[in-house]
Amino acid sequence: MYSVITTAIHYGLNAVPVQVEADISEGLPYFEMVGFLSSEVREARERVRTALKNSGYPIPPKRVTINLTPANIRKSGTGCDLPVAAAVLSALGFLEDSLLSEYILVGEVSLNGAVLPVNGILSAAMLAQKSGYAGIVVPEENAREAAIITGIRVIPVKDLSQFIDLCEAEFPKECCFSPMQEVWETSYAVDFSEICGQRTLRRACEVAVSGMHNLLMIGPPGSGKTMATKRIPTILPDLNREEKLELSQIYSICGLLDEERIIKNERPFRSPHQTSTPPAIAGGGRVPRPGEISLAHHGVLFLDELPEFSPRTLEVLREPLEEKQIHISRLDAAITYPADFLLAASMNPCPCGYYPDRNRCSCSPFAIHSYINRVSQALLDRIDLCVETAEVSFSELQNKEAAESSAEIRKRVERVHQVQCERYAGREYHFNSQITGADMDRFCHLDADCERRMAQKYEEYGFSARTYNRTLKLARTLADMDESENIRWDHLEEAFFLRSPDKKYWG
Repeated sequence: MYSVITTAIHYGLNAVPVQVEADISEGLPYFEMVGFLSSEVREARERVRTALKNSGYPIPPKRVTINLTPANIRKSGTGCDLPVAAAVLSALGFLEDSLLSEYILVGEVSLNGAVLPVNGILSAAMLAQKSGYAGIVVPEENAREAAIITGIRVIPVKDLSQFIDLCEAEFPKECCFSPMQEVWETSYAVDFSEICGQRTLRRACEVAVSGMHNLLMIGPPGSGKTMATKRIPTILPDLNREEKLELSQIYSICGLLDEERIIKNERPFRSPHQTSTPPAIAGGGRVPRPGEISLAHHGVLFLDELPEFSPRTLEVLREPLEEKQIHISRLDAAITYPADFLLAASMNPCPCGYYPDRNRCSCSPFAIHSYINRVSQALLDRIDLCVETAEVSFSELQNKEAAESSAEIRKRVERVHQVQCERYAGREYHFNSQITGADMDRFCHLDADCERRMAQKYEEYGFSARTYNRTLKLARTLADMDESENIRWDHLEEAFFLRSPDKKYWG
């Protein structure tokens, strides 16, 4: 007696189909599972055998062999329990193999026969849609998430008994869930209008978002660095439907989707702790899982107190900042996850935070130098804006005049993004911060006077080639914000101003 059921496991961001083959034959009673399995998948044999017994379908004393193909992909997670149980029931003649062949089955099974929710259902539903399956059978708690994908039937089951009853009566012809439109709505709990004063910081945030430039803020504690950064996602243009689905896939794999809203509509804001390890930031594990940089995809990764992060942790950012993706290689798999985020970092100018105010700062020059130099020049070269933040004065704090809202700033940002989208149409990049070296002269061309002045600055400040190019990219964004076709000297001057603090502290 032989049967085959299709399930899905997530391999990187996407799901891949896996065939669960069951063969029941005469011989000594034995239950074997093969096919390059992780420990949690291998343990499914005990869960399934006990769950079937407690559901009224004990496995007869025969030899049961389960094979999961393809054998070159390591199977992990607990979503294979339900398809293994279905394959055994089908091989025993309790279920029709032809009915289940049109569906992908995913779900964990408990010892009492209940079907439990699993992570990564969104990717499995997308696989079912793309591969032309009629639908997907999922745990009841995962049904709303799977139903986001249109064009497939979503069959929710709460236990094995209900699943068998549904198979005997044939599955319904329509999706059992129709999510409401509210799941696609975007809303934020914070707004830029709540920030008092800090005109330079507000300007720097708008410039950073307009060209998707990385930002570093240096200033004393309580000067608004964290408050401003938390509001950066509110001035980014809304995600489109495809971006929301891609982001939701990442959060679904990690089990971080909101149970009520299901879809990840807002731009993410991730702020990992300073003790985070390199695998926590980049992603990792025996079967690599997304890290903080992938969870910040299409959003903001905020590193508060930058020098407090270990050098190894900071160095893993160098590749994704350039490539907008992260490659993770392990013994069992080599995975690529998206990591297109805006890096925002903050730091104090010294260990106590009040340098150069010597009335409050008692740090020695050596302590200040050591603290500042925890941040490598290689990482600084990948940060386009570096601004100083001053403490908010009492008059600014008491000013009742309404500041500019996030919605007003976002309108200007959307216009600048549209300009860049049209300019770089047909290319692999979309923003000024991503201009390649081959296109620098075309899109960041300088007139003779600007070129002469830039040559002087290049020698005066000892620029590296990367720093020079990033200054030009920043000036290109400032020109776009001014609706100027060409880069003028005033744009270059502001670009120098928005980068100058790094020369003050790092020389």
